[in-house]
Amino acid sequence: MSDPSPPSPARGASRRRFLAAGAAVAGSALGLSAMGGCSSRSADAPLELTFWAWAPGIEDVVALWNERNPDVQVVVSRQDAGDAAVTKLLTAVRARNGAPDLVQAEYQAITALVSADAIADVSDVLEAGTREHFAEGIWSSVNLQGDSIYAIPQDTGPLQFYYREDVFADLGLDVPITWDDYAEAARAIHEADPAMHLGTFSSADPGLFAGLAQQAGASWWQIEGERWTVAIDEEPTQRVAGFWGALVEEGVISNEPMYTPQWNAALNNGTQVGWVSAVWAPGVLEGNAGSTAGSWRMAPIPQWDRSTAATGNWGGSTTAVTTQTEHKEAAVRFAEWMNTSAEGVEALVTKSYVFPADQHSSAEALSDPPAFFENQPEFYAESTANAETVQPFTFGPNVNVTYSVFNDAFALATQARSAEAFTEAVTTLQERTVADLENQGYTLA
Repeated sequence: MSDPSPPSPARGASRRRFLAAGAAVAGSALGLSAMGGCSSRSADAPLELTFWAWAPGIEDVVALWNERNPDVQVVVSRQDAGDAAVTKLLTAVRARNGAPDLVQAEYQAITALVSADAIADVSDVLEAGTREHFAEGIWSSVNLQGDSIYAIPQDTGPLQFYYREDVFADLGLDVPITWDDYAEAARAIHEADPAMHLGTFSSADPGLFAGLAQQAGASWWQIEGERWTVAIDEEPTQRVAGFWGALVEEGVISNEPMYTPQWNAALNNGTQVGWVSAVWAPGVLEGNAGSTAGSWRMAPIPQWDRSTAATGNWGGSTTAVTTQTEHKEAAVRFAEWMNTSAEGVEALVTKSYVFPADQHSSAEALSDPPAFFENQPEFYAESTANAETVQPFTFGPNVNVTYSVFNDAFALATQARSAEAFTEAVTTLQERTVADLENQGYTLA
């Protein structure tokens, strides 16, 4: 993600606006709403909203809105995803020129965009029932402090467990319910065939590791009044790191980074027979493991506590309204329609091919499983149930730094093949994340 810092002249003011109590933040947003709005357009011309987005087919989704809302037309401006989108938006906001009314924003980018005063608190204009469409864990990513809401969730990526059903059957193994079960299955599979692994630990995917820590109960950043706390180097994340480090040290899972030619080949040739991934994994498996079609199944992610269902999230995005729009309420109405109405959500599923964050969706497109999982007709119903158990998690304003440190620290840890090196890498994440926040001028509790 891009550098989240606002320009030097406005830096202190932006940070104070974000770190102040929720009422002060809401007051700032109300001021923006009063500056403009739908009443500013001429009587004979439609209000026009600009929407920066990158989702495939998003133009077709927006076209449905435009057809039914002639007085409020949304114009899509296609952007690059990820860091590039954040950088471009921050540049436009800082220049106070060219920022859109709405923007597609990944969950991990929300806090940085709020800190830079780029996206608005929309809690004052939300419809009363909007909150009820989303699981608590997903909503927590846009509800950063108090009652302030900074975006409407669009799609999500609950973590799930994918495994070769035929291999488990041949070896007489049960699907793991707990992480202890997973470790035992990994040992049994590797013992049966030393070339075979149940999974890998990828040092190139901090988003997956964050989701695993989220499942264990971690929330790496928190806002306490006007101060940040960083809680990476605590028991939940250390537990996760120690668990995976021990399996790598034991040799019963691989340490190959994901999406490499070697990893792709392992999926296809049957030497990797399991994968902890998100709801979007079927597309990856179909592209990389075509020869194994029909032999995979999905199950809930293994649990730390057998009696409590929990998962984390990896991926997904939101629809946010920028602080520089003059039509805040109209922008929110569009964002709510797209992400919570039956018509809007079904369009997202069928046109943009996303797994919607809306838990109330009955989109017909979700009634059929992904092609690669045609042997599991209930795939999306089970995925929706899994998404309901996503745990709350707050991203910080310097998540880009933390993710970069993860790549370096865990690359060394996986090379060392040592559980101790994994837990030490977590401490490194904590120390460097704190140091970067302090260097940027944030106040820490």
